[in-house]
Amino acid sequence: MSTDPVLLLTRPRAASERFLSALDDAGITGFRAIVSPLLAIRRRPALPPIDPEATLVFTSANAVQAYAALGGPEGRVTHAVGDATAAAARAIGLDAVSAGGDIDALFAHLVAERVSGPVVHLRGAISRGDLAGRLRAAGIDAADAVLYDQPVREFTSEAQDALAGPIPVVAPLFSPRTARAFALHRPFGAPILAAAMSEAVAEAFCPAAPHKLAVAIRPDAAAMVVTAAELLVAAAALETGGGAE
Repeated sequence: MSTDPVLLLTRPRAASERFLSALDDAGITGFRAIVSPLLAIRRRPALPPIDPEATLVFTSANAVQAYAALGGPEGRVTHAVGDATAAAARAIGLDAVSAGGDIDALFAHLVAERVSGPVVHLRGAISRGDLAGRLRAAGIDAADAVLYDQPVREFTSEAQDALAGPIPVVAPLFSPRTARAFALHRPFGAPILAAAMSEAVAEAFCPAAPHKLAVAIRPDAAAMVVTAAELLVAAAALETGGGAE
C-alpha cells in the first residue's frame, strides 16, 4: 500500500481533473489522488427564458457547462467571476471577460464597467453573495436564472477509507457548503490538511487540532494549487516524521 499523502478532491469530476492537471503542470508529484465529489450537479430540464439582449454573468464553470448543455446560444457578451470560468465560457463560444477574483470582485467589476441591464446571473440553485440583488441595489437591472441543483453526496468508500487513516489527507475546499459537508464526517482518523479558498470556507470547515488549515492568498484556482502543493509537502513531512510546520 502506498504511503504517499492522499489528495482528496471533492469538486465535480471535471473540475477535479482540471485541478490535477494544474498540479501536474506545476510539477507537483508524490501523492495519491482520490476524486469523491461532495455535490452533485443536476441540470434543470430546460433553459429559463433569457432576454436576447441581456448580459450574461457566470460565477462557476458548472453554470457555463449547464448553459451549453441546455442549448444556450453562442456569441453572447459574458462576464465571469474568474479566469477559469471565463475560459470555460470562451470554450463554448461566448465572448467572456474575467473579473479575476471572487463574487465581490465580480460585483465591483460590473459596477465599474457600467454594465447596462438587463444582466442575468446564471447559477445553481444554491449560490452565495446575492449578486443580482446587489446589482439591483446599485441601480442595475439584474435577475437570476437557475440552471442546476446541487444535492449533497456521500463520500465514496475509497474516500471514507482514506479519511479513516493513518495516511495524511490534503483536502482543497472551494466553497463553504462543501466544507460543511466535509466536516460532517468528523471524527477523522487521518490527519487532515485542508486548503480553503477563502476565510468563509475556512470558517465553515473549522478544523480542530491536530488538523491543519491554510487559506489561499487569493480566491482563485491558481492560488489553491499553490496552497495544496504546500500542504502536500507538509503532509509528506508528517509521514517521514518531520512535522507539519
